[in-house]
Amino acid sequence: MKIVLLTTDNREHQQKYAEPAPRFGTAPEALLQGFSMLPGVEVHVVCCTRRPIQSPEKLADNIWYHSLLVPKTGWITTGYQGCIRAVRSKLREIRPDIVHGQGTERDCAISAVFSGFPNVLTIHGNMRLIAELYNVRPFSYAWLVARLEQFTLPRSLGVICITRYTQRAVRNLARRTWVLPNAVDAHFFEGQPTPGEPPRILVIGVICKRKNQNAFIKALDPLASEKAFKVEFVGSCGTDDYGREFRALISTRPWCEYSGTMDRDTLRQHLPHAAMLALPSLEDNCPMTVLESMAAGIPVIAANVGGVPELFTDKIDGLLCDPENPGSMLAAVRSFLENPEAARRVGLAGRQTALGRYHPRQIALRHVEIYHEALNRAS
Repeated sequence: MKIVLLTTDNREHQQKYAEPAPRFGTAPEALLQGFSMLPGVEVHVVCCTRRPIQSPEKLADNIWYHSLLVPKTGWITTGYQGCIRAVRSKLREIRPDIVHGQGTERDCAISAVFSGFPNVLTIHGNMRLIAELYNVRPFSYAWLVARLEQFTLPRSLGVICITRYTQRAVRNLARRTWVLPNAVDAHFFEGQPTPGEPPRILVIGVICKRKNQNAFIKALDPLASEKAFKVEFVGSCGTDDYGREFRALISTRPWCEYSGTMDRDTLRQHLPHAAMLALPSLEDNCPMTVLESMAAGIPVIAANVGGVPELFTDKIDGLLCDPENPGSMLAAVRSFLENPEAARRVGLAGRQTALGRYHPRQIALRHVEIYHEALNRAS
């Protein structure tokens, strides 16, 4: 089977054009890792960029990489017309059996549905739901991509939903849906947890209202006067009102630390030293930080919202909390701090769940099955 994966090269997204090798989102990278374990498939990764980028011809024995130069007039302001044309031209050379658009946030979904080849899409972030949550302004970027999502979903053979939460959101738009979670980089399964003292609570994610870090800090204030622990925040922080409030909160709390952003390799090495991961989001679909922490054997506390409750079983291989209830967040953290052996058992159970459900080879095999199902339906 010959597959084309349309995704975003993060060198384009972050405007780091001088870097020598492509970088993708954590979920597409893990999926490609899984495909590299399947010698019976041929995969072509296609990405659009605004500037020329030097790139390797191959990413693995069975995975090729293609970078397509698209002028700035061919992007969001023209409905990604330049990307669509460039992708169509490249696909006529490759002649794939199926095209897989990774995400509806940028050009990948619309380039897939106008590719001229059978195609499926994956939704990573529910753009329409996020736009509703933030009540975004008409014609803003978030407003436009939410409408592109609504336009593209019915025009594909089907949509791969990484949780049932997404499946419910797109059921009335998509011709067909499959539920398949993201893959986790196999390296996260290596090694053993080695938490230090005092216990360190990791909170990973962009500092923003949706991720709810400020409420989490306030919720733990009573606990900080009783127990010794550190809360480490990892992720970019802007200069908006929420970011300024976050910086003010941590400046007066010596048990809070802000470490800025981390690349995946640094995070993978950092994660085993945490006592737990906390995800207090108000909305989330299939957060990679939860899956990666489970793979690493780190006990997870996560908000009972969106697709998160589908990722583990409460009190068995993870712990759910109410992100709008400070007492619920505090009680969840307290339970792990006061009973580290129970936390360790939850972490080990989470790793076993991740091995069976989120390992890249398992996810890649299921993708190939979905491609065959989609093609059979199309024929």
